[in-house]
Amino acid sequence: MDGTEGKKIILFDGVCNLCNGTVQWIIRRDSRDIFRFAPLQGEVGRELARARQIDTDQVDSIILIDPGVAYYIKSDAALEISRRLKGYRLLPFIFGWIPKSIRDGIYDLVARNRYRIFGKKEECMVPTPELKARFLEGS
Repeated sequence: MDGTEGKKIILFDGVCNLCNGTVQWIIRRDSRDIFRFAPLQGEVGRELARARQIDTDQVDSIILIDPGVAYYIKSDAALEISRRLKGYRLLPFIFGWIPKSIRDGIYDLVARNRYRIFGKKEECMVPTPELKARFLEGS
């Protein structure tokens, strides 16, 4: 995959309005160009999850992959992403003390209701030409 050397990869639900909004929010704050993105519904996203034996029927909202190092899911992924964003680096210190089971419980509650609350697209988001290089595939 071109363009991923030294980059962290965020897999996201490409049809979820909340997830797409979150991706746009991250891109605006990723001043060091750390992240690349792929929808879970796309070929690249499915292959990256499968290679890590992640069941996307169980984890279908956000996965952060640090190639060759680790991967993070649910609230751990959100905290790891914020750790890399200027102005948000303290969030892991503020929320990291909350037990993972509680953080993930809240995360799961939002994830279970995200389509009902925020809506859903029929197709994955298509990045603008300016953002295309940040995505591993143009679903």
